[in-house]
Order: sequence, then C-alpha cells, then structure tokens
Amino acid sequence: MLKVKRPFDAYLDEMNKITILLPHAYGTSRTFRLQEGSNVKDLPISHTIALPDATKYECFIEEPLDVGKYYTVRDERNEETDLQIGAVIRTAIFDEKYYYEGTDLGAVYQKEATTFKVWAPTARLAKVRTYKSDKEYTDHEMHRGENGVWTHTLQGDLAGAKYTFLVCINLIWNEAVDPYAKSVTVNGKYGVVIDLEKTNVTKREQLPPLHAMTDVILYELHIRDATIHQGSGVSKKGTYKGLMEEGTTGRNGTLTGLSYIKDLGITHVELLPLYCFGGVDEANPSSVYNWGYNPLYYNAPTGYYATDLSDPYNRVVECKQLIETFHEHGIRVIIDVVYNHVYERELSSFEKLVPGYYFRHGEDGMPSNGTGVGNDIASERKMMRKFIVESILYWLTEYNVDGFRFDLMGILDVDTMNIIEKEVRNIKRDALLLGEGWELQTPLPAEEKATLNNAKKMPYIAQFNDQFRDGIKGSTFHINKRGFAFGGHVDCNHLQYIASGSLLSMKETGLFLEPVQSINYVECHDNMTMWDKLMRSNEEPEEILKKRHLLASAMVILSQGIPFLHAGQEFYRTKQGNENSYNANDEINQLDWDQKEEEIETVNYIKGLIAIRKEHRAFRLQNADLIKKHMNFLQTSPEVLAYHLEHAESLGPWKEIIVLFNSGLEAKTVQLPKEETWHVLVNEKQAKIEPISSFRGKELRLAPISTYILTIM
Repeated sequence: MLKVKRPFDAYLDEMNKITILLPHAYGTSRTFRLQEGSNVKDLPISHTIALPDATKYECFIEEPLDVGKYYTVRDERNEETDLQIGAVIRTAIFDEKYYYEGTDLGAVYQKEATTFKVWAPTARLAKVRTYKSDKEYTDHEMHRGENGVWTHTLQGDLAGAKYTFLVCINLIWNEAVDPYAKSVTVNGKYGVVIDLEKTNVTKREQLPPLHAMTDVILYELHIRDATIHQGSGVSKKGTYKGLMEEGTTGRNGTLTGLSYIKDLGITHVELLPLYCFGGVDEANPSSVYNWGYNPLYYNAPTGYYATDLSDPYNRVVECKQLIETFHEHGIRVIIDVVYNHVYERELSSFEKLVPGYYFRHGEDGMPSNGTGVGNDIASERKMMRKFIVESILYWLTEYNVDGFRFDLMGILDVDTMNIIEKEVRNIKRDALLLGEGWELQTPLPAEEKATLNNAKKMPYIAQFNDQFRDGIKGSTFHINKRGFAFGGHVDCNHLQYIASGSLLSMKETGLFLEPVQSINYVECHDNMTMWDKLMRSNEEPEEILKKRHLLASAMVILSQGIPFLHAGQEFYRTKQGNENSYNANDEINQLDWDQKEEEIETVNYIKGLIAIRKEHRAFRLQNADLIKKHMNFLQTSPEVLAYHLEHAESLGPWKEIIVLFNSGLEAKTVQLPKEETWHVLVNEKQAKIEPISSFRGKELRLAPISTYILTIM
C-alpha cells in the first residue's frame, strides 16, 4: 500500500474534531492552525494525551468541516501536513449529511450515452477510467455533486465498455471496480457497461401457487457440485448450462441433474453464491474449487459457471436462463447472499472508495472480525444498508429469483433485514427470506443483531434452527454428542417442542412466534455431512447407520416448519470426513451420481415422504394456533416420538394422521389413541401416498430405528 511521507499526522475524527499525532522523535507543539485555501484558523487544543510513540492532541472547532475539501494543519514550527479523513466517516452526522437517496449509482446505460456515478464523499478528486486494453485507457474527470456523488457522462453507445473508478483520498489515488457493476471481466478485473435489454430471456414460468411458507421444501445445491461428476450424464459439466440440461441419466439409466431434482419433488432450490466471488480462477475453473463465500461484486454473476468468459453478457444471460429453466419445471430459486463480509477488506471496492465507512470497527479503531474472515460489513450505516437493499431488489427484479438465504445473518442488523423483507414483499409476496441467525462477536448491540434471539423482531424471516439440528442429529462441533436419531437421549418435551416448530407458545425459551420462521435441518454445506458424523459418532454396522440417517431425514420432512435438505443427503452424501470443504476438490464436493443409483431405494423413500408432506396440509400448518388445534403427542417410551394430527379432514385426504419415530435398536409397541382401521403409508421400508397395508387395532409394533405414518381415510 502506498504511504505518504508526513512530518506528523492530523485526522478529522468528527465533523468538528481534529486529532493530531506528533511522534516523540518529532517533538511537541503548543499551537496549531487549520488552513483551507486562503482561510486560516487557530485550532484550540482541548486535550493533550501521552501515547507510547506520540503525543496526541484533540482540537475542536465551532463550524463543521466539509470532508470533500482540502485542509492542512500547521504546528508552531510552521511544519505542514494534510488533514486526513479519520473516524468521522463512522459518525451519525456524516451518515446523515452525505446519504444519497438516488437509485442511479454505477453505470446507467442508454444507447446515446452512459452516465457514471460513484459515491465517494471523502474524495478530493474522482475519475472514471475506460479501458481498451490493460495498458490502453482513457481517464475522464468526474464532477462532484450533492452528497458526495461524483458524475461523468460519456456520449455514444458504450455497451461492452470496460471501466473502473479512481478516487483521490488522503493524497492517495485508489482504483476500484464499480461496486454496482452489472457485469465484470474475467475474475472481476474490470466492470463492464451492459445493455440489460440484450440479456432478457424468455420467462416461461409454470410455478404452482405457494399458499404458505410452510409449503416450501428447500434443496441446497452448489452449481458445480450438481453436474461435475463423471457419471452425471451432463455434457457441460459444472456450469449454468449443465444444470439446465434435461433428461440426463447416470450410468445405470436413472435420472441426474435438473430432471432428478424435479422428480424428487422439492419446491425450491437454494443455490450457493452466484455473484462474482474470489478464491477461484474463472479462466481455469478446474484448478481451484470454492463454494463462493468470497464476495467481490454483488450485482455481477460469477463467470466460474459460465461457458464463454470472452463475452461479459454470457454470464448474465446463462445465469438468468438457469433460473428460468427451474421456473419452467415448477421449481422456485433461492440464492445465497453474503452481505456480512467481503473477500478482502483492504482490496474491496468499498474500502477503496470510502475507506473505513462500510465496515465495522471496534473501540480501538481496528476492523472487527465477528465473521471470522477479517471484516464485518456495517449494515446499519445508511449507504451500506442502501447498497444491500438495492442489490437484493436488483436480483429480485432483474433475475426473477424467488428469495434469499442470508449467510451469517447475525452480523446484519434487525432494521436492515425488516426493510429488505418489506421491500421484497412489495414486489413478490411469496418470496422466501431465510438466514443464519448465529450470535457473533461484532460491535453491534445484541438487541440490534439479526439473530435467533431476536427472531420475534423479524416475524417474517425464517432462520436456521440449530435447536432442531442438535436435537435430532447431535452437536455439530462435538462428534460424540448424539441427538435422538443418532441414538442419544433427548428430553421428550424438547423433542415435542422442536417437532412442532420450536414455538414460544410451547416453551418459555422458544425460538419462534410461528412455524414459518423455523428452517428444520440436520445437514447443510457447512461442517460434516450427516453420514460423515455418523461414521465417527456411532460405532455401529453400516446397515444401522443408514437407518439412523434415514430417520433423521424423515424427521426433517415430517416436522412442523420449513424442511431443508442438503443435496445428496437423500443418498448418504459423504465428503470423506472433510469438515469445511469450501475449497476442497471436486472429488470431495461433487454429487456422486453412482452412489445415488446404488441407493435408489432410499432416494425413493425420501421422495415418498416429500410427496406425503405435499399431499396434506396437516404436515405444514401455517401458524401456532393451528398446531395447537391439530397436533398432539402420544405417550411413549424415551426412544419413541409420536404425534397425532387430529380433525384434519379439511386439510387433506386423511381425517387423522399418526407419525411415529423409533430411534431405538429394539422394536417398540406404541398404544394408539383409538381402535380403528389404520392405513399404513410409511413403514421401515416404504413411503407412499397410497396405503402399503391396513390393519384394525389400537397398538402398533415399530421396527427398530424406523418411521411410520398411519392414517384414517
């Protein structure tokens, strides 16, 4: 990083507060003066503080300064230094004064001209640079306007032009790719002006109505993982296009890729990050793998999955085509968004354009690290919040996505999330918003964090339910702590609570107001797959491990709330024990379609459970009152969880439903609530909408480690 040589340093830390640091080797000063052009003012010293390496002077002035002007500070020796932008950018006054309401930041294209705008209030000068090649470019001076927005309009049709912004801050020129760029060149080196009309794709939506969020069945998928396996039967493996291919089959003729996902019966795919991310080489995608949680440019699709990197339109068009292909097959698309951190703070466009503003800092002035990756985005700041909201709405309207999964949502603030929810619902009422509400050490008051603890403040945003995960599977971080399905002891009241939506109405420490807030899961891209944990936590034969795995997945699908499946979970996906495969190779991360064919009976069982859930609304009750009305738990031994869905004839084809889970190694007999003719839809071997068998009686013998569903027609 470039460094300017100065005799001493002076910083604007508040609009009317200047902090001056004189190194001990330099000496001290009894007076200071502030100069801007021909105007000179005395700087009265309010406090003098001895630091280990310098003397710190705090000076206050009556009139607030303009951060866009050039000021100098002189000491009693008449030595001069420039007044640098300091902590002022993180003050509420700065946020108010320089907030820009316009929605035209970035490159606004018209065939006759393109207008470039960048928010850089602390810059003294700004330029837009257009490139013909890496070494051939033209700089265009920008004009400073209201609220620190710089503007320049270039005449002519600039579609396809490569560009960056340059800003001079604290005497140093920074070059940055436009954070609002709608497309970029390979690996995000330059922003690209594009004519969005050229990226329009045909919308052939055949989406079934979504009456309630509990109708959602989520399937989490990484685009490359889905098709890169040699047995996928896909021609364009690892790409947007590859996941659009229809009718693909594995080596033994069973479905793979898109057609398999459709056949499984899920309602929503949740795609890991699609925006331009770091940690990969787009020009050589097989050289380095990554999940995509390294944000570079939020509004430009990644080229990692594109088929033609020479054309900046290609990544945009193929990304849109993939989304519409899912829609054509009746599947909605959720995209994973990472507005909690960037790949590298120092190199990010945010930090280059307005240093210190977009990220949180601790009381010591150092960047905070609640995310664990070196930076926390300050979503509570007005221009950061504006960026996030506009980025979300851009993907919603331009790419026609159906919702968003917020990575490390606990870093973001409650107000920002509720604004997003309101704006999204104004456009698409059935959009799904969900996030990771983990409590993280970021300098934001606990009551303002978008965490599980604050779920009641965000009633229309779903959150990953770690109480469900740990109760069914066991601890993610302690291998030997086993949940109910893994054979561990879990309090029966807790099991009933998590199976019925983890509601406050059931438990004083409950997580949620309504079941639509609970994302029920036992496996996702993070941490070990469930199979890999089972292999380490349970010293049991493979046949028993598979039964436990299937039991856990069944509990996800048949509990109240929103079920979430990790791609491949339905055929015992393994990552060879890798706990964090974000940059592991394809062999670790790919969906093994050969394994899917070997486990086709298990896949069909999961497919049957999904079909049963979709067939009857009693499995997906919309609110706490309905759960209280229809759902009752049977008295059972500790190894069994059983619930009764009563008075359900208005909700689907069966009048009454009983769901039973046995996690024990021995068969168990359960007393049923009445002697009746019961129809078996699910047993230890099959799961079907049509009855497998029927019997009349008041008790049922459960096979070891099994799931049963009984109905009264």
